[in-house]
Amino acid sequence: MIDSAQKPETVVKLKNATLDRLPEGIPYPQYDRSALTPGIIHIGLGNFHRAHQSWYLHRLMQDGLAQDWAIVGAGVRAYDSIMREKLLTQDCLTTLIELDPSGTSAEVIGSMTGYLPVEEGNGPLIAAMADPCIRIVALTVTEGGYYTDPATGGFDAAHDDMQHDAAHPDRPRTAFGAMIAALRERRDSGAGPFTAQSCDNLQGNGAVLKQTLVALARMADPELALWICNNVAFPNSMVDCIVPATGASEIALAGRLGIDDAAPVTHENFRQWVIEDNFCAGRPDWDRAGAVFSDRVHDYEAMKIRILNGGHQVIANAGELLSCETIADCMAHPLIAGMFRKVQREEITPYVSAVPDMEPGTYAELIQSRFANPEIRDTTRRVAFDGSSRHPGFVLPVLRDAVAAGGSISGLSLVEALWARMCAGTREDGSLIEANDPFWDDLHRAALEARENPRAWLEQRQYYGALADNDVFAAAFSGWLTTIWSIGTSGALQQYLAD
Repeated sequence: MIDSAQKPETVVKLKNATLDRLPEGIPYPQYDRSALTPGIIHIGLGNFHRAHQSWYLHRLMQDGLAQDWAIVGAGVRAYDSIMREKLLTQDCLTTLIELDPSGTSAEVIGSMTGYLPVEEGNGPLIAAMADPCIRIVALTVTEGGYYTDPATGGFDAAHDDMQHDAAHPDRPRTAFGAMIAALRERRDSGAGPFTAQSCDNLQGNGAVLKQTLVALARMADPELALWICNNVAFPNSMVDCIVPATGASEIALAGRLGIDDAAPVTHENFRQWVIEDNFCAGRPDWDRAGAVFSDRVHDYEAMKIRILNGGHQVIANAGELLSCETIADCMAHPLIAGMFRKVQREEITPYVSAVPDMEPGTYAELIQSRFANPEIRDTTRRVAFDGSSRHPGFVLPVLRDAVAAGGSISGLSLVEALWARMCAGTREDGSLIEANDPFWDDLHRAALEARENPRAWLEQRQYYGALADNDVFAAAFSGWLTTIWSIGTSGALQQYLAD
């Protein structure tokens, strides 16, 4: 553990050349990074990837393994160039800072060795993915980034991006169009396929990625779509680690540890990665670094997505309305924490299967303690972001199961009502909630209309589908939204906990 409050004698600019000058007690790569060769391109170099997948590979490299599996970073949007510039100035090294109530520790990882230029048409990315040395193309593009219909889960062929990529397959706009272009080159050259690996919080993330790639390819080249379907592997996986966004305070924390890092990553003292062993061109032995290869990925991911990711949505909107800055602040609020425990116990864990060595109730208790970690400055705003993807992905599936089983849905109906109230754009103290969703304007209009007519919120069929027609759910939702507007968020939570 490191004393992050003590000012270091010197602050070292993070680069290959300065690794041996890092403060004592901070581990760094012991392998020759110049001898590493690439095997993975990862699209979407956010904090989560660097604290999770990159770390597992780094651990293997520290043991002299996986030297031919180095990661090359990539992005497809203009803003990815900002991260590229930051990482290239420090040789793609990253400081990982573990935040634990018992103390702070840090390490520098080096499993990423390059970052491709971000260009319109994605030429450099396509060329790199077409290189036979690349055997895995992985993505973290957020759960809402796969061009699926939120209500049905089907492929959204009408989206402008998909229409563009189908019409311009050699100059695609999206990561998926670029992957298809590279696979076409690999098929034609005889290089063979790569494994396409989603690392996003989606149930059946490999299957979702396959749906997007195959359906998009089919729009322009049905023969290529068939080849992709028959040859490319799409392993499902479950990923888990709470990783807050990086801001000035995280950069300052790295500085107090003695490292000048433009893009450090903080994370909790927990990681889990469960992967389906379905790779068409080889893979690193991630299990030797603590990952689990299993044919029960669906059960692991259902537990995590429903209890952890769904649990985030259970508390985030209430937290926004009650001005709780962080998730730990939410868990310190007795009404929000009480709601979390009751909803988990009565309406989420009954619809989650056990996995080896973990019962749903025990996992819910673990998540409660992880959320309550005061060292993790995971903002309520970040967790509440993109509710239009997260509620359909994390909350509504278990709500549908509860409706089908005739079980209690009062708590989950309250969760949806809190989302609707949050999208009205003001907190209980009157302060403004800034736009926090790609579809904020539409959500905001629906939320204001729902104040007088609660069912107007449920008429957003792209999210609720047939749930909007379920009288039991509609009545419960309407009752809670009316209550929230009448007596406030705290009053509604008190009423829920008293029931």
